[in-house]
Amino acid sequence: MPMHQYDYIFAFGLMFSLLDAYNIGANDVANSFATSVASKSLTMAQAVLAASVMEFAGAVAVGARTASTIKNGIISAGAFQDDAGIQLLAFTCAIVASASWLMICTRYGWPVSTTYSLVSALAGVGVALGGVDSVQWGWNDGKGLATIFAGFGIAPAISGGFAAVLYLMVKFGVLVRKNPVPYALASGPFFFFLAAAVMTMSIIYKGSPSLGLDELAPGPMAGAIVGTASVVAIFAILFWMPFVHAKVVKKDYTLRWFHFFLGPALWFRQAPADAGTVTAPTAVADYRVRKDDDDVPVSGQASDINSHDAESGDASRDEKIYEDPTPAPNQASVLANEVEKVDPHPIEGAWAEPKNLWIIARYKAVPFLKQALTGGIFYDIHAAQAGKAGTKDHERMRKVYASAKQFPNETEATYSFVQVMTACVNSFAHGANDVSNAVGPFAVIYHTWRYSEIAGRSAEVPIWQLVVFAVMIVLGLATYGYNIMKVLGNRITLNSPSRGFSMELGAAITVILASQYGLPVSTTMCITGATVGVGLCNGDLKSINFRAIGWIFLGWVITVPVVATVAGCLLGIIINAPRLVN
Repeated sequence: MPMHQYDYIFAFGLMFSLLDAYNIGANDVANSFATSVASKSLTMAQAVLAASVMEFAGAVAVGARTASTIKNGIISAGAFQDDAGIQLLAFTCAIVASASWLMICTRYGWPVSTTYSLVSALAGVGVALGGVDSVQWGWNDGKGLATIFAGFGIAPAISGGFAAVLYLMVKFGVLVRKNPVPYALASGPFFFFLAAAVMTMSIIYKGSPSLGLDELAPGPMAGAIVGTASVVAIFAILFWMPFVHAKVVKKDYTLRWFHFFLGPALWFRQAPADAGTVTAPTAVADYRVRKDDDDVPVSGQASDINSHDAESGDASRDEKIYEDPTPAPNQASVLANEVEKVDPHPIEGAWAEPKNLWIIARYKAVPFLKQALTGGIFYDIHAAQAGKAGTKDHERMRKVYASAKQFPNETEATYSFVQVMTACVNSFAHGANDVSNAVGPFAVIYHTWRYSEIAGRSAEVPIWQLVVFAVMIVLGLATYGYNIMKVLGNRITLNSPSRGFSMELGAAITVILASQYGLPVSTTMCITGATVGVGLCNGDLKSINFRAIGWIFLGWVITVPVVATVAGCLLGIIINAPRLVN
């Protein structure tokens, strides 16, 4: 029987659990696609679409059907003293503190660990309930609070090391050669094999809690990993190689995405007679973050930028970013523009009049909602990362970008395919595994309120809860994810498909190994460390924005004490508040 006397607590738990899921989408999922957007392998809209499909599919199809009631063993089960009402209140206070902090961090562009936020909140309510002894402060087999602080250094360091090794393989094996395209094509199936193997392990070890794939015997598990990777490599040979060859080598600018499925037939497809000439449109997108000092496109085609802009129907944003600002003569002032601005649909008379209600709904509310729901999808990430022209921030980022070498677009194009695949599979695994950070606390709140009993070590998660919270995660990414994406990727160092592929794969390898050895890692910390690791491969410390790194690290460090203190104080004040005696 539901605990109707605590309906108001359940309502707060529901609202802030949904807010927590929204911020997981905006904060945690956004950093998974930040490198893909920063390298221009995906547009913001494409990243949102891909993440929406993969996160939702991972969460609903193979997401956890049970949720741990005592997250990571931080709180002793005896702290609730067999009182269902106390457990309901404790988890509600924890999710209120966690969701509120994540909202603040997302607003100010701090990529923080959503897992660490929740664990810290539970530690805080644990202290409020049973004192310091009720919380596991030590290592506790990788489940104590000490693991959180260790993770600040372990996750970025390991991830940065793996990402750096991968990028150096690509850099010296392909990128720095005089004619890198043949080497990129030849090595492509190998990198597809490597990425597919890592992604398969990611799904087995981290992204399939309800399928039990991590319990397979070593032989079948190895067969599944190698078999899946081999199939992907074969498909790369049959479909990817001829498509990229026609696009990059033949410079067939008439090629479209659906021609990919023609496979081997593309080897015999004839390119237009003017393909590769100065006047012909470019067949390869422009992946550069900056233009060359001599104004010659990196790809070696003088028409590269102009033709790309002609196809997109818009001028290159990056060209505009790095031009010296020269104000036009007799330019009207901003104040004059504001004074002359006239509202085409003014409200005259009482706002409640029918005509004014129509104006408010049609010309005020609808544009506002449209901007709120779709503005993030079309947000100009690259302009935001480079900074506004003429500012100190812009000058700082210009120096960062100038210290990193850019490679030909034709070569970088070969790695954009692998990067997109890596990002999508990582997103699927994230949705399957980390949806528990959003739905887990609510599953406990719902179970306790619905059945008036203490939730055991695990609580069942109905499918409808997975669907609802998956939708909130997707909504958070689509509407507010840009606020985190703009501080990662190019905000830390210059990005490109080859660099982004190395970052994402290095972060994925770290998460997989950590899950096997009980090491404390966060996907947020992994991708940040991988970005720095690849940036160091430029051989110039000036190619890394250490100011941004410091700001991000500060967010990691203060998450633990702030969230724990807020959650503990909130619970302590409510439990010990004065009450009227009848």
